[in-house]
Amino acid sequence: MHRVMPTMSTANSRPAAVSRIEPIGPTESLNLWIGLLLLAVAIYAYGLGGQYIPTNGDELVYIHIARLTAASNQWLPLVSDLHQMRNTKPPMLFWQAMVAGGWGQHWSLAALRLPSLVYTLLTTGLVAWAVYGISLDKRRALLAACIYLAFFSTFRYGRPYLTSAPETFWLCLPLFFIFHFLFKEKTNIVDILKEQLDTKQIAFLFFIGCFFGLGSTYKSFALIAPAAAATWLALVLARRIASFKGLVTISLQMALSALLALGIFALWFFLDPDPAAVWREFVVGENVGKMGDKAGYWHEAIYGGGSSLWAQAFSYVENAGLLAFLVLGLAVAGLKNRWTIFSGHSAGGRGGMASWKSWPPHVGVLLAWLLVWWLVFMLPSQRSARYVIPAMPALAIVMALAWHRIGRGWFLASGVLLAIMAVVLARIGWVMQSLLIATNLEFFFMALGLTAVLVLLAIGLLKPVHTRVCTLAASLLVWGCFSLTVAPLESVAGRYDNKTQTTLTGKTIAVPSNFNAQWERFEFLLPGNQIKPFDMAAMSHADTAQRTLQELLQIHDVVVWGHAPLGQTQPGCLPHCRVLATRWVVKERHQAGDITRANVWSLGWLFSREWLLTSKP
Repeated sequence: MHRVMPTMSTANSRPAAVSRIEPIGPTESLNLWIGLLLLAVAIYAYGLGGQYIPTNGDELVYIHIARLTAASNQWLPLVSDLHQMRNTKPPMLFWQAMVAGGWGQHWSLAALRLPSLVYTLLTTGLVAWAVYGISLDKRRALLAACIYLAFFSTFRYGRPYLTSAPETFWLCLPLFFIFHFLFKEKTNIVDILKEQLDTKQIAFLFFIGCFFGLGSTYKSFALIAPAAAATWLALVLARRIASFKGLVTISLQMALSALLALGIFALWFFLDPDPAAVWREFVVGENVGKMGDKAGYWHEAIYGGGSSLWAQAFSYVENAGLLAFLVLGLAVAGLKNRWTIFSGHSAGGRGGMASWKSWPPHVGVLLAWLLVWWLVFMLPSQRSARYVIPAMPALAIVMALAWHRIGRGWFLASGVLLAIMAVVLARIGWVMQSLLIATNLEFFFMALGLTAVLVLLAIGLLKPVHTRVCTLAASLLVWGCFSLTVAPLESVAGRYDNKTQTTLTGKTIAVPSNFNAQWERFEFLLPGNQIKPFDMAAMSHADTAQRTLQELLQIHDVVVWGHAPLGQTQPGCLPHCRVLATRWVVKERHQAGDITRANVWSLGWLFSREWLLTSKP
């Protein structure tokens, strides 16, 4: 099936047919794509409340702020024991957690993360809807949804509490709004923004401003700029605006939406009882600070490693993760086909960059979406691939439209990467079983999932017609296998049992912390106690470790102690202390010399025991 897309020749013309999207292929049934999408959703939902899902290192910082703010029974001001990290994010992020957690009554990682998953699935639905609107092919729409969920950036930042899912949804909604007008047969894209405002256009600008404003209240007012610029350019390209008067008109109208969004964000200053702190900590510290660097702007841009211009240039490739080679293949196919892959034109048709007025309108929207976000975040001195995550839905749409234009070799290269990941996960699972962290049944399910990955890759290698779908299915299964691999650490081996949690209620517990608010995880592991963090560096120095432990045992009811060498099965304080419980943990940070050529395959450095100790009788 194919979709006839509209284009505009004059302001009063009706849509005319100019492009045809290539069918996705006869070998893949609709039921197959439905099943693959359902599998992807199940993978995302599985282990949502786990300790070891891919996440941002600061997730626990913001959970800490949300918990203390909820405990204050006030929406504002935000509360934190980390005074240098209090107003580092707008309040919407914390209010979402406070509501989801029932103001502390249902405080669990799964509850706090559920809204992020909902936002991610809503965005996934919009991606599928947009591709169906362009191609009228249900299979291609489902393909786009699966591609979006297979991206590493979606898997990592689309589920945790500290996530990019809410701002991605809200900031991209205006662009999907434009798609709505493109797909609506009785609506001309030129009618969206005229030179003279009418009721319909005022409503359009109002809703765009609200969407920008809601997105900014999750992360930063700075995101209004790329979101508004992307929407502006999308409208310019979709409407074929080339006159100075037309550009000025649309610029002023988009500025109105941006000002409304900024006004929505500014409500924080009016609602917060300490607006000066908001200005000092958020505007100056969190935002303005990212525009400068002690090493010098250009030094950071050229030699800044992961924060350099060179690294940022490959931000879409990095965010794609296991599909990175496919993004490179998409770029190569785009160059070979003069970027007609965005529209579905045949390679020989007119569609190059010089003939942009001949593009179907949706091409301009996609190009604006991808280019603006990529270029804008080249500017700050602190660059990161995650800053362009709001443009990843556009990348998924383009990849779905160009799926059969990407060379098979790129899929085979991705298969090699997937096979390496499968071998690594298999080795981790084997070690976990040998340490009795994983039961035989748990290891069986790990092995079954990884075997399925390898079988899919083998089919894709031997059967060229199935290479593409097998590669995509295998990449989704790898994420599922990752969750299966860490699952034993979410059961008896990696958590304190209910009896221990019941016994330890109302106690003062000293817990290790090696990063901002990392102690917050014990609010979920040992709820109902007074958690007191101490510097985990004490565990790394043998000459002071025992003295530190004895001091902690004297002033606390219970001490959490661990990260001992793999062969050490008992804490060094015995017999002067008592072991209440033990569990296995994954070492989060390693000292120099922990990982060597001799032990890199044995993985002895990956796991360690953690004990609950007391000196009380």
